[in-house]
Amino acid sequence: MIWYTGDIHGDVKRAREGILRHGVSPGDILVILGDLGLNYHKNAIDRRRKENLEQTASKAGVQIFCIHGNHDMRPWHVPTYKETEWHGGRVWIEDEYPHLIFARDGEIFDLGGKKAIVCGGAYSVDKRWRQRMGWTWFEDEQPSEEIKADVEAALDAVGWEIDIVLTHTLPAKFTPTEAMLPGIDQSGVDRSTEDWLDTIEDRLTYKQWLCGHWHINKHVGNFHILMQDYMTLEDTP
Repeated sequence: MIWYTGDIHGDVKRAREGILRHGVSPGDILVILGDLGLNYHKNAIDRRRKENLEQTASKAGVQIFCIHGNHDMRPWHVPTYKETEWHGGRVWIEDEYPHLIFARDGEIFDLGGKKAIVCGGAYSVDKRWRQRMGWTWFEDEQPSEEIKADVEAALDAVGWEIDIVLTHTLPAKFTPTEAMLPGIDQSGVDRSTEDWLDTIEDRLTYKQWLCGHWHINKHVGNFHILMQDYMTLEDTP
C-alpha cells in the first residue's frame, strides 16, 4: 500500500507516530511530500535525524519516498548519495540509510500500479528571515528551467496523461489563501513555480494531485494538500 503525508521538518517522532497510528505495514511505501529536514543543517543534526528515521522505517519494514522541499538540500550536493533506479524512475539513496529514498524531479514512478510524476521545490517565504539570522537557505530550492524541461519531456512521453502528480507546492489556481502567513508581504513572494505548475495542470489529464508545503490538510475533489494527514489512494478511481 502507498501512503502519503506532508512536511515533517525533521520531526522524526511525528513520522514514527503516524506510521504506528495509521497501520502502515511491512512492504508499504510512505511518501513524504517535501520539507523532510533531513538534509538541512549539514551537520550531526541531519545524521541523527536520518539515523532515527532509518531505524523507524527499517523496524516497520517500510520505504520512505521523499519529495524535494524548499527546506531540503538537493541530494546531488551531498557526496554520500548515489543515483540508482527505483520503481521505474531515478532516485538518490545513501548506503547508510537504504530505506530513505529521495526522488529525482521529472521522473515517473510506478507506485502501487499507478504512474506518478514528481516535481518538488518551492519558494521560501521565510527566506529573508533565514538569511538575516544566518540560517540555512538553498539557492536552488525551486525547480530550475532544466528540471521544468525534464518534467515536460516526461509528460510528452506519456501523452500528458498520468495517474498521480506529486509536488511540494501547488498550481497557483489552487492557492489556499487562508493558509497564507500573516505579516508576509505577498507582493514579494516569488510564485514562478506555482505559475508554471498552472500551465502543467491546464494541459494535463490526471487522476490525483498531492502536495505539501502549505501546512494545512485540505481535500478538494482530486486535489489534496497534506500536512499531518496520512492517506492512501486505494479507494480512489
